[in-house]
Amino acid sequence: MGEQQAGKTRMDKFLWAVRVFKTRALAAEACEKGRIKIDEQAVKPSRQVKPGETIVIHRGPWMQHIRVKSLSERRMSASAVQEFIDDITPETERERLKLHQAAMSAFNVGSGLGRPTKRDRRQMDEFMGDW
Repeated sequence: MGEQQAGKTRMDKFLWAVRVFKTRALAAEACEKGRIKIDEQAVKPSRQVKPGETIVIHRGPWMQHIRVKSLSERRMSASAVQEFIDDITPETERERLKLHQAAMSAFNVGSGLGRPTKRDRRQMDEFMGDW
């Protein structure tokens, strides 16, 4: 199980430890690019995470919302993650992800056919609308 601390854990270490990102470098990069927010404000990789905070992670076409329950700097098993965070992503965001996945499969994106053409991209954008 992960190591619990009294209130000091870096954002990049925490996101890596609870398996939101595969590597700490990817977590730090997401922070630097403004994809990680707390209270609608972008955070740096070195920002200290506190229990009770809600972290919003921009993941392509949707936003994942997690609430911090407890802190850890050590990577843990997937089954232990539930003790440290709650996934509180709104249903509208989950629907947005499902719609995006349906659109990608409808246009055969990711099935070994290579990148979508400019025409495919326009059709996908038209299909997705204001999402």
